[in-house]
Amino acid sequence: MKIQDYLKDKKHLIDEYLPSYIKDKAIPSHLKEAMLYSLEAGGKRLRPILTLSVLEAFGQRAEMGMEAACALEMVHTYSLIHDDLPSMDDDDLRRGKPTNHKMFGEATAILAGDALLTMSFQLIAQSSTYTSGHKVELLSLLAEAAGAEGMVAGQTVDMESENMDLTLDELQSIHERKTGRLLEASVLFGAILANASEHDFAQLSAFSRHLGIAFQIQDDILDVMGDSELMGKLAGSDEHNMKSTYPKLLTLDGAKEQLARHLTLSKENLRKADVDPVILEGIADYIVNRNH
Repeated sequence: MKIQDYLKDKKHLIDEYLPSYIKDKAIPSHLKEAMLYSLEAGGKRLRPILTLSVLEAFGQRAEMGMEAACALEMVHTYSLIHDDLPSMDDDDLRRGKPTNHKMFGEATAILAGDALLTMSFQLIAQSSTYTSGHKVELLSLLAEAAGAEGMVAGQTVDMESENMDLTLDELQSIHERKTGRLLEASVLFGAILANASEHDFAQLSAFSRHLGIAFQIQDDILDVMGDSELMGKLAGSDEHNMKSTYPKLLTLDGAKEQLARHLTLSKENLRKADVDPVILEGIADYIVNRNH
């Protein structure tokens, strides 16, 4: 199966499951509408797909990871709602649609993000699929990846660093936390549920760390070269917000060299793990070659 077909099939599966965890809940109607607005706005669903793909790479059924995968997408969606707020990146468009606060107001957007974040933990904790041991591991990893040591830390330092000239190490540190930690958790969720060995867990962790950096470099390149219509948001926002980026620090050609380097390193680590690497390599290639 071509990787594009695989991604399309898995995205369709996730899109079916994801809203079902919210629609039947006793949530005030306006809040529920705001939550579903961003959750159903599209997106590539790469994080939940990675969880399902790792399970399949270990020879397990993908569906066993669906609740954990959807919890990750809830956290990712919450982060986008909050990132778009006027007090942060102040964006009007997300995935080609008005951002959440433009549709529902800032207060409801903040609460919708809060609700998605907390529901992600509820979804895992109340799962009838996972063992108690798996739940503790998943929840601990998710809290660390999304919280004050992970994604929130990255966003904080990213905002503090506007109008500053960062070194490459400083920029990479921001994005390892802001983007990389949740992407790493997506891979490791699959490893946890597949009961991976310590060796395989370590190799997949390294694979995902390099993949996360590659993901961010390609994002930075697209912000310079990308098509706003394809991306569903305005290109050039990083320059407008005076952010340090890989092309700004390394030139466009230098950023592309780093992109290729991290892709190679990610695949080297993947091939050291006792898994079928074909689909995961295909996803890695897709990440560095995507146009939105």
